[in-house]
Amino acid sequence: MTQNLKNLPSGSFDRVTVDSSHAEKIAKPSLSFWQDAWLRIRKNKAAIVSMIILVLIVVMAFVGPYLSPHDGEVQTITHANLPPKVQGFENLGFMDGFGILGGKEVDLYEMKNVDVYYWFGTDGLGRDMFSRLWQGTQISLFIAFVAALIDMVIGVIYGGVSAYYGGRVDDIMQRVVEILYGIPNLVVVILMILVLDPGITAIIIAITITGWIGMSRIVRGQVLKHKNQEFVLAARTLGASNNRIIIKHLLPNILGIIIINTMFTIPGAIFFEAFLSFIGLGLQPPAASLGTLINDGYKLIQFQPHILLFPSIVLSLLMIAFNLLGDGLRDALDPKMKD
Repeated sequence: MTQNLKNLPSGSFDRVTVDSSHAEKIAKPSLSFWQDAWLRIRKNKAAIVSMIILVLIVVMAFVGPYLSPHDGEVQTITHANLPPKVQGFENLGFMDGFGILGGKEVDLYEMKNVDVYYWFGTDGLGRDMFSRLWQGTQISLFIAFVAALIDMVIGVIYGGVSAYYGGRVDDIMQRVVEILYGIPNLVVVILMILVLDPGITAIIIAITITGWIGMSRIVRGQVLKHKNQEFVLAARTLGASNNRIIIKHLLPNILGIIIINTMFTIPGAIFFEAFLSFIGLGLQPPAASLGTLINDGYKLIQFQPHILLFPSIVLSLLMIAFNLLGDGLRDALDPKMKD
């Protein structure tokens, strides 16, 4: 043991002194709440991949119709029910223009003397499915985002006012919520659509008429949790008005919960619109949405599966990506998940 100590460098037992100005220095850089949340969500690979997929789908929803050389609204009966065909794929065995006719696989483009390419094929009226798919995605996303925005605004205001003022105001407002919550959502939506003319406005109103209830209950619970905490009591003691307390103190503390709930509301609205259009209560032909395109493809699934395949893939990607991104945001914005 003594021999080992002799072999140590001469400075091994020198006294270490620390400058008092650096004694309590924080090595980790100071980050805001949103910077910290972004650093944590970057570690979630599923959320990042979902974000990329959503960005690509949104971009294609607006750019896609202009990429195709064919107008999605133009009907060419002689080009009806053509399978997908893409330049350069003819020798690869897929998307080569071959389809089943009379139990045999034949080149339908050659049979119908079609010398143009339809990347996603055509429907029963000869309309380009590539253009119609992205036009339908654009409409479905528009309905979902507008419905989610309205749900968020109404739910936050209603739940916040109910919880903050409490007492008789809270009792009356919550009885209204319980009455609406007890009515089946599908019944309310169907009645609203039957009263209004089928279209985008009718679907948005039908989705939002009861869709805000979930948001209001979540916001109410969060406001009840925070309104009696010390920072709110201090602001009230210093003479802050109710509006200032709500906007400057309560709302920033529940903003993460609002964003997370909205991210889960959007895929629900997309699916609900697709469901209504699929059963014939939503958009009506010739308008295109993911629901109407899936309805058209369902009727020809045995003969022209591509009409159903592509809108189903886009709808599935939207549902999965929004839910995975919502899970990632929930983990990133929840303070309990901090390292």
